[in-house]
Amino acid sequence: MNEHRITSIGVFIDGGYYAKINQALEEQHALQINLGHLFDYIRQQVAQLNNQEKADCIITQAHYYRGRFKAGDAGAMHLLYKERRFEDELIENDVIFHYKHLRQIKNKDEVTIVEKGVDVWFALEAYQLSQIHRLDYVILITGDADHEMLVRKLQTGKHHVILLTWNLGPQSATSRFLREEVWKHIELRDECNIDNTLRHRLCKAIPIE
Repeated sequence: MNEHRITSIGVFIDGGYYAKINQALEEQHALQINLGHLFDYIRQQVAQLNNQEKADCIITQAHYYRGRFKAGDAGAMHLLYKERRFEDELIENDVIFHYKHLRQIKNKDEVTIVEKGVDVWFALEAYQLSQIHRLDYVILITGDADHEMLVRKLQTGKHHVILLTWNLGPQSATSRFLREEVWKHIELRDECNIDNTLRHRLCKAIPIE
């Protein structure tokens, strides 16, 4: 009996970038990403690239990184329910979430929100987990130029690095340097222009609170 070769996929999500995409989708189309459908799309894309069936392309690692407010601050800003609902979606799709507290720095009448260490954490774990689990494909959902060296390092380890982005405006723009480093770049804005059904297949209506 012929055995199917399983292709392992790791998905690493920059939570700040992901939130900017969702914000733009909400403002422009009253939609937000359906994470389960996005993961199915990723598996299908890898299957096509690898000349395999989607069933043989498995997401074995999925991680989400973001800074977030402490509970008291989030409660005061009425964010707790929204955050918990989003975490439910992460859990339903077997995504491990990693958070560091945001810091609020006050200078006279101005408050600056500071996110420290999340990008470094993202890069270190993406590299370490890709090595430990010998991932065939590493999907990075980010637009940050700071991850350029991460991509270089991953590709020296013979991982196929795919950058998945959705440029819906200046806030979700992708670094040119990052695009030039990866093995393949999938820009969902371009893909949606080719297939006008794709956006609605990847997204869902914003739930009523």
